[in-house]
Amino acid sequence: MVYVDPPAWPARGRLWSHLISDVSYDELHAFAEMLGAPRRGFDRDHYDIPSERFAAAVWLGARVVPSREIVRLLHGAGLRRPKHR
Repeated sequence: MVYVDPPAWPARGRLWSHLISDVSYDELHAFAEMLGAPRRGFDRDHYDIPSERFAAAVWLGARVVPSREIVRLLHGAGLRRPKHR
């Protein structure tokens, strides 16, 4: 399943959402391609998508979850890749 949180993260004059999969990175990349999200939007374990693509992500089948759920789902699936310190 693919999940997206509501656009709430400000950067570069826009609001952004996180798009993840709890199945595999392959599923996530395929979904992002359908959405038209560029590969450069992939950040370790999720895609950053601008608010303009949020409705399309939901229409394509992404389930909307709160932001705090994104990390929990990634951990549960074993797909979390934290930033290196």
